[in-house]
Amino acid sequence: MRENLSRMDCFVRPFVTYSTHRSLRLFQCALKTASSTLAYTKRRPWRQSWLRASFQSNTYKNSVDPIPAFNNVAVAEESAQMDVRNKVLLKGLTLEKMQLWLESLGEKRFRALQLWKWLYQQQGGGVDNFASMTNLSKQFREKLEQVAVVDSLKLENVYEAQDGTKKLTFRLKNRDSGLGGGVVESVLIPNESWVTLCVSSQLGCAQRCQFCYTAKMGLHGHLHTAEIVDQVVIAKRLFEKEKRISNVVFMGMGEPLHNIDNVLTAIEILLDEQGLHLSHNKVTVSTSGLVPEMERLTKETKVNLALSLNATTDEVRDKLMPINRKYPIQVLLDTVKRIYTHERSKQKLFVEYVMLNGVNDSLEDAKRLHILLAGIPCKINLIPFNSHEGADFESSSEGKIQLFYNYLTQRGHYVFTRESRGQDKMAACGQLGKPRRLSLTKNKYDSQPL
Repeated sequence: MRENLSRMDCFVRPFVTYSTHRSLRLFQCALKTASSTLAYTKRRPWRQSWLRASFQSNTYKNSVDPIPAFNNVAVAEESAQMDVRNKVLLKGLTLEKMQLWLESLGEKRFRALQLWKWLYQQQGGGVDNFASMTNLSKQFREKLEQVAVVDSLKLENVYEAQDGTKKLTFRLKNRDSGLGGGVVESVLIPNESWVTLCVSSQLGCAQRCQFCYTAKMGLHGHLHTAEIVDQVVIAKRLFEKEKRISNVVFMGMGEPLHNIDNVLTAIEILLDEQGLHLSHNKVTVSTSGLVPEMERLTKETKVNLALSLNATTDEVRDKLMPINRKYPIQVLLDTVKRIYTHERSKQKLFVEYVMLNGVNDSLEDAKRLHILLAGIPCKINLIPFNSHEGADFESSSEGKIQLFYNYLTQRGHYVFTRESRGQDKMAACGQLGKPRRLSLTKNKYDSQPL
């Protein structure tokens, strides 16, 4: 008996710190409970389904990134993002967390700023390997090589459109086989005096907006913080010699607020004065309307918020954007009205409105939009629909868009029409991604909305 107890001690010890006999009894009781639970679920298939759905829901809600076994307790409590080889993705760490992480490796805190500058400031976008970090000792670089990764993405292709827009495709090189085959896309949009980079926050999207090509992919996974930041860093490294990238918009693949933890950390890194030092006025996060996450974003950061509205009645928006069934138009607008008349009284909300012929572009829609947005400090962005394979929607005509524009501006709204960029390379708004299957036809959509 004493021999058996010693063998079991390593399993029992986490439960209690009392006597070994007491621990063994608790462990045996736990085994009995687990066995009965498994038998119960085995007899009831629906129970298995419910448990599986519950697990997936909890996993989805919370970060599933593994926690590294750091010596520093403060760092160990945070979910540091790792690659498939269990190496830390450096661009997923804020400067403060990098200091703690290096301390856990036995290094001095000041090393963090040295490393940070090589990641973000040197050569207009940092370096892509440890060997280039010449002011770090060889021993330190070799240690970093063993435990960390510089770039989390691999640039695959650059597609340049006739108007100068560039679509960048990145492979998720540090993931396991379940997601490692995925390709995420960013878009570099040059203007006369600035360059905007449109970044992705997810591989695919779960929101099922009927006019968006990315939505037809479904959701394959959240991007790590490092994979969001690397879209900016690699683009700066390659193209900033031509013109500075001053604006970043989270309007690529995915719903940014569905991946809010990683997006907020990425924003903190992008704005850091010691790093990329972007202005919060030059960073915009677009959302289909996840109300709790909208409130969290506006409390935790000062970056711009863009609400993708696209309809003036719940009946139409329910069909176009299924998220509306959870957060209908009035709930959305009551929320942003409170935010932008109190907490953000010095800023304006961006309202995005995709113009769909015969769906949301009538004069009655313009009148309703005017009433809905009354009292909300905002800028209205009219977006001509960009067609894609399998789309049964059409863009509103220039004449209809102009009438819509005129009606709203005459009533005091600040309105501008977004120019479609990069259409010939599938780089325009709503054209990113590679779905494996197409959504319902428009006729089926009218009668059986998803």
